[in-house]
Amino acid sequence: MQARLLLEDGTLFTGKAFGSTGDSVGEVVFNTGITGYQEVLSDPSYCGQIVTMTYPLIGNYGITRDDFESIRPFIHGFVVREHEIVPSNWRAEYSLDSLLKEYGIIGISGIDTRMLTRRIRHHGVMKGILTTSEKRVEELLKQLKASPLMTDQVSRVSTKSVFSAPGTKERVVLVDFGSKSGILRDLTKRGCDVVVVPQDTTADQIRRLAPDGILLSNGPGDPKDVPHAAKMIAELLGEFPIFGICLGHQLFALASGADTEKLKFGHRGGNHPVKDLATGRCYITSQNHGYTVNEDSIAGTDLEVTHINNNDKTIEGLRHKKYPAFSVQYHPEAAPGPFDSSYLFDDFLQLIRDQKQNNPQLPRQAQIAAAYKAGSTAVSASKGELHHAEK
Repeated sequence: MQARLLLEDGTLFTGKAFGSTGDSVGEVVFNTGITGYQEVLSDPSYCGQIVTMTYPLIGNYGITRDDFESIRPFIHGFVVREHEIVPSNWRAEYSLDSLLKEYGIIGISGIDTRMLTRRIRHHGVMKGILTTSEKRVEELLKQLKASPLMTDQVSRVSTKSVFSAPGTKERVVLVDFGSKSGILRDLTKRGCDVVVVPQDTTADQIRRLAPDGILLSNGPGDPKDVPHAAKMIAELLGEFPIFGICLGHQLFALASGADTEKLKFGHRGGNHPVKDLATGRCYITSQNHGYTVNEDSIAGTDLEVTHINNNDKTIEGLRHKKYPAFSVQYHPEAAPGPFDSSYLFDDFLQLIRDQKQNNPQLPRQAQIAAAYKAGSTAVSASKGELHHAEK
């Protein structure tokens, strides 16, 4: 079956369809990864986007359950040069075509992905419509212009309820803006007691979970589309150690008074060089984002830049000068180096331990007793707890 990809500037690509059928509108972007197409497909940060893979052969090692980064794919289309129908890999459980069919995602192969990538690099990302229909180009353009890009991606991909991954060490509240499974894996393998909460969780709700630290996850779209998240972070800054990743990094910047802006074609791939300004060391990182923190907006805030992108010098890391909080624009859990950046999770846990040591908290019973003695209602407690504290 024939499939077509039409860009908003009128450029038309015609190829072969695989996966599902129908029409799908999204922001057309490209990813430069040589491997990792399953991780790309299952990364919630691609919600609402039609993803082009620049590597020419996709599907050759199939799909494996253990490699998913979320419960399901959220992309709006998949564009490849050559689609391998029959995978050759002992781990493969089913094919790329089967995965796309299962989740209603349209794929197109056999087009010049080099031309498409160069067009996006030159003109910037743009809307596109991927279709298997026989509609005329004029009709497709009209449909494309009438279809606005999504702005509610974060609410679509975030968990709808609180859940936990129990551990014996530090309690970390993971705010899910579209979190990849790798983040949870890195925390749990360090023994953390992780509580995952929805993207619209308030500061008071997080306080009631009594965290030792807060991790702000990655996620899709424009950080300014989730102003409630920046407000929540601003309320908790200085109260708990905070670590932000990707969208979490941008929201941390907004909460600290900085600004964000859209990149021309974004950073998407597993080979982006990032320089640590403190050590001068360069890390190979995995990235997936279309927005960045505006460098000029850092002036006048309490933020300092810790990492930069060696390709375009955009900001890749921030640290708060007063509070125990830092962030990175890239994905330390994605292991492109393969584990060069995993130290950031260790730094976060050390930040938590230092905060506890420097700011020791009284045990709960002592807090209740002090509040009871002073006649304060600042500490809420049951009658049993009050009676025990009085004793």
